[in-house]
Amino acid sequence: MTARRPVIGITLDHEAGGEDRYSRFPWYALRENYMSAVTTAGGLPVAVPLFPQLAADYMPHLDGLLITGGAFDIDPALYGETQRHDTVSLRPRRTQAELAYLSAALHQNLPVLGICGGMQLIAVALGGTLIQHIPESCPEALPHEQPNPRDEASHTVSITPDTLLAHITRTQSMAVNSSHHQAVRTSGRARINAVAEDGIIEGLEDPTHRFCLGVQWHPEFGIDPSDRKIFNAFVQAAGEKV
Repeated sequence: MTARRPVIGITLDHEAGGEDRYSRFPWYALRENYMSAVTTAGGLPVAVPLFPQLAADYMPHLDGLLITGGAFDIDPALYGETQRHDTVSLRPRRTQAELAYLSAALHQNLPVLGICGGMQLIAVALGGTLIQHIPESCPEALPHEQPNPRDEASHTVSITPDTLLAHITRTQSMAVNSSHHQAVRTSGRARINAVAEDGIIEGLEDPTHRFCLGVQWHPEFGIDPSDRKIFNAFVQAAGEKV
């Protein structure tokens, strides 16, 4: 008998409708490689809609939660800041729903993987704060919104020894892509597990949870051999009984 694939809930982006677009009415969007990365790792990907009131209803049907990235930012008010940088773009409905799913997953000890903005959401949920615009706050930083294609590496990250990420990748560094103008400033209760060459935080994890991992890059593109290891470990954790 074939083993059951762990069911992985994947959060969606929400696009406004309009003329000359996919639809005149609002629709959900998700890059295909999120789905294929989960499938290749042995998971059964399921897209979850942005209805925060349904988070508790979805959890019994999920074995793990993947919080995706997107071209938007988390409201600075959620991490205690009263000023909003001009570059900050909000999607309140998505943030509210993802926070609800994340809270429910952590409460039920389900494995969580946060990618790019998903990592930033984990940081904020665990009491951390964000840099609202890297070029202004860290003018000497690398170009974290890389000019080259997203399926190519932009820089490397150093992985902190004796962390979950180090255990998964079995390496001290990785080549990663970079598609973000914000970053984690303080990690709150989370532990930092990866840092870029310029000191920008690139990964974190919650050591009190059986699997709660966030990475600032996009491992679904499979640029570094360790990218696949991240998805494999995530899906494997989702398949383990607790």
